[in-house]
Amino acid sequence: MASKIDIELAHEVAKYYADPLGFVMFAYPWDTDPSIQVCELPEPWASKYNSKYGPDEWSCQFLDDLGEKIKANKFDGSHAVDAIRMAVSSGHGIGKSAMTGWLVNLIMSTRPNAQGTVTANTGPQLESKTWPQIAKWTKRCITSHWFDISSGRGSMRMRHKLFPESWFCTAQTCREENSEAFAGQHAVDSTSFYINDESSAISDKIFEVQDGGMTDGEPMQFLFGNPTKNTGSFREAFGKKRHRFMCYQVDSRDVQITNKKYIDELIADNGEDSDYTRVRVKGVFPRASSAQLIPYDLVEAARGKIIHVSEYAHAPRILICDPARFGDDQSTIGERQGLRHTILHKYRGKDTMFLANKLGTMNNDEGYDAVFIDVIGVGAGVVDRLIQLGHRNIIPVNFAESAKNEKKYHNLRAECWAEIIEWLKAGGCIDDDQEVCDDLVGPEYFYDARDRMQLESKKDMRARGLNSPDCGDNVAISFARPVSKIVHLHEPTASCKIARIRRQTRKQAHKVFSHIGGR
Repeated sequence: MASKIDIELAHEVAKYYADPLGFVMFAYPWDTDPSIQVCELPEPWASKYNSKYGPDEWSCQFLDDLGEKIKANKFDGSHAVDAIRMAVSSGHGIGKSAMTGWLVNLIMSTRPNAQGTVTANTGPQLESKTWPQIAKWTKRCITSHWFDISSGRGSMRMRHKLFPESWFCTAQTCREENSEAFAGQHAVDSTSFYINDESSAISDKIFEVQDGGMTDGEPMQFLFGNPTKNTGSFREAFGKKRHRFMCYQVDSRDVQITNKKYIDELIADNGEDSDYTRVRVKGVFPRASSAQLIPYDLVEAARGKIIHVSEYAHAPRILICDPARFGDDQSTIGERQGLRHTILHKYRGKDTMFLANKLGTMNNDEGYDAVFIDVIGVGAGVVDRLIQLGHRNIIPVNFAESAKNEKKYHNLRAECWAEIIEWLKAGGCIDDDQEVCDDLVGPEYFYDARDRMQLESKKDMRARGLNSPDCGDNVAISFARPVSKIVHLHEPTASCKIARIRRQTRKQAHKVFSHIGGR
């Protein structure tokens, strides 16, 4: 039976159900324990809580934002609400592990029957850093006597003393073969939560299984880490899945507890704008992974950029189609003219006749200079049908063919993708479309036995958890062959106009000479 004091404490703690920062300031002895007095609480929070010490600025904002999301969800204990997902990309030493401890204590103390799982990129990281921080802050928490917490290898868990089977948090390694340990976690009347430390190196399979525990109750998922990779679930949280996450980027130089002199030395050694500094200090994703073909910053610079028509109007106008070959892939129809590329249509489940009719209609209506179609797989049928319909500007593209520069590129596909880089550097612009951006930065490259650049296969991309880069291929196809702009007779060039004027002038002169007798 709970004591009278514990019942009073429970009522007091319940006040902080939707006030995470308030809980952190209430639950820990900031004024009396020197071991946690490492940051001065910034304004306006210092005045609000009348305390000299507490979390740093980024932590205060993070916790306040969490509280606002909790209030907006209005969980009533029975009807499921939207999952709360938060991701922090940062440089080293900002206090992510401390935040992990605060979140565990907040959820476990304010939500009866909460169930949580904590993981990290490696077993040693989990055992020596992440879980010890949780144990440290739990021992200092005002509710510590409610829980049993163990820190032994293989038995890192925290359980409520009175309800150990339904109210707990455990640590699990993130090996893919251990993914089942993350399954089956549900808290219909409470909070099921997952905390991921050093998330860049955690397998996508682990995040897939975690999604199963986010379907009922008041689910929460937290991702922390240095942004070491441009692929994977952690990167996607800041990219194509950003609409699902509250995202934070924290620069180590803006945090009180970091060694500023050491950081300055790192920057001096590696450069202010190096990928090392971006990842380890600024908390910004690198421009390119070690084997990534197209740098992320090139794609971001081109995304949604507006250019004047004069910068591309002189160039041929190309219609592009990459027909889908597999059930999970999509057919894309795009257009490129000089420095401008746009995706016009994306289709799933459409047959070759549909694509051929669509392309034929667009070609007739717009008068494209060329129509490029990927013929590997079902694309050959689209080409045959368009030629049968009388279109004479169809150009089949076979990425498996030899490159124009056979000494440098393994095949035409590798060469076309490499040309995208030069096009982007020259000022190319793409749609403000996350899928297009993700497709362009997704493929990696290597060198074949003849030291020629070869692009990663789509099969290998799927093995890394990435989709087929259908939109990226659409851009690449447009570089398969050189094309000239067609001069239409109903749109004469300047030289044609000059010649016509000269002819008219000669006719008028002939009439005058005839009228005066040829003199």
